[in-house]
Amino acid sequence: MSALKSIVLTLALLVITMAGLRAQQAPIFTNYTNSYAYINPGFAGLSEGVNLLGLYRQQWAGFTSTDGDEIAPVTFLLTGDMPIKALGGGISFSIMTDKLGFENNTNVGLGYSYHFDLGGSTLGLGASVSLLNRTVDFGKLVTTMSGDPLISGLGEESKMLFDVSLGLFWQIPESLYIGVSAINLLETTSKTLGNTETAASFTTDRTFYVVAGYPFMVETLPSFKFIPSVGVMSDIASTQLNAGIKVLYNDVFSLGVNYRPQESVGLTVGVAIKDFVIGYAYDINTMGYHVPGSHEIALSYCFKLDTDRTPRDYRSVRYL
Repeated sequence: MSALKSIVLTLALLVITMAGLRAQQAPIFTNYTNSYAYINPGFAGLSEGVNLLGLYRQQWAGFTSTDGDEIAPVTFLLTGDMPIKALGGGISFSIMTDKLGFENNTNVGLGYSYHFDLGGSTLGLGASVSLLNRTVDFGKLVTTMSGDPLISGLGEESKMLFDVSLGLFWQIPESLYIGVSAINLLETTSKTLGNTETAASFTTDRTFYVVAGYPFMVETLPSFKFIPSVGVMSDIASTQLNAGIKVLYNDVFSLGVNYRPQESVGLTVGVAIKDFVIGYAYDINTMGYHVPGSHEIALSYCFKLDTDRTPRDYRSVRYL
């Protein structure tokens, strides 16, 4: 356990050391429990099955610029993870496309998690590498100062950036779980865009996450499972809290609510059809200013790998 404590301490020091520098805002999901394979490499393979997830989010649907251009954020996330016993852990992959105004980002990541058996619980220590292609059409930006030297002469610019992420994910199967991660630790910065007289450049989005959940059942309500969860993401400049709960009926139907302080209240619904789960979420904005609501659709598939050849019925509640 002394070696494990050293690993945890090292990760914590890395997070603290990197925390003082500027970062940009990463995408956020109402179904954030579905995004663990993307935001925490330590999660890879912990569900003991092959998990695939596709998630589409249209934020502030119908929001346009003064010129009528569609600038509402649109994000698509595809993730997968599975255990590999020969490697002592699991692997994961993620592909995300994120469109925000005149900016388009495509991120591809590959991760590995080593699993520590703690007797009744498991700790995943993971790392991942990613490539981010960031593109901005500066020619469509409207600046407050004509001829702004920061972007003057720039048209559509695109850069490829490399980064790494670290994560810890501890869980008691079908019970308590806690995850801590740091995404895009290097906060890689590209070379100066356009001519050498401008200071514009691209960076990756260094973001820190803490997530936790505690699925439980009530003896008097055997058909229901309650799945409360909380998630915090921060780029130091700003911090976002998600707090929610889902109620699962007979492992088939789910209803839930998610609260994002000073931003939105999200309502979720889901249905499981064999190994497939379809979910939908709608965010009701509480910011005012007549900001439209947001839509989110998720489709997940979970295939249990029974390497012990013993009958088991399993589905990760974090994909419901």
